[in-house]
Amino acid sequence: MKLNTTIPEGLKLFYLNELNLYRSSLHSGNSSQAWHHLERSHILGQSYPLEHTYTHWLMLKFGLRQRNTKEVLGQVLRLLVGGWKSLIDHVPIGNTGGSNVPPLKRMEMPEDIAKILNKYRKTQ
Repeated sequence: MKLNTTIPEGLKLFYLNELNLYRSSLHSGNSSQAWHHLERSHILGQSYPLEHTYTHWLMLKFGLRQRNTKEVLGQVLRLLVGGWKSLIDHVPIGNTGGSNVPPLKRMEMPEDIAKILNKYRKTQ
């Protein structure tokens, strides 16, 4: 069984960029754009326990800010199991991580993210 523990450095740069865009959008008051970047960071980091868990933590905080009970409850569930699923490399590729989608549903990825992930999967 393959264990995912550390995100590749090149991929981490894309992940951190999405988090920076999230923070910038949140700071400027653009909640929908902020959420969009959280979803993208989730797709990029979901195969790595720390990044996956951290994105769900930010999604939980976002849900609290929005007073969205469904999102908060959904993120608590995902925080409990998401990191473990990443560690054993059993994540639904492309899943955006929000409570508006089933936790185990595979989803089509944005083309740019698919290219990034394919590049870093080949180099591992």
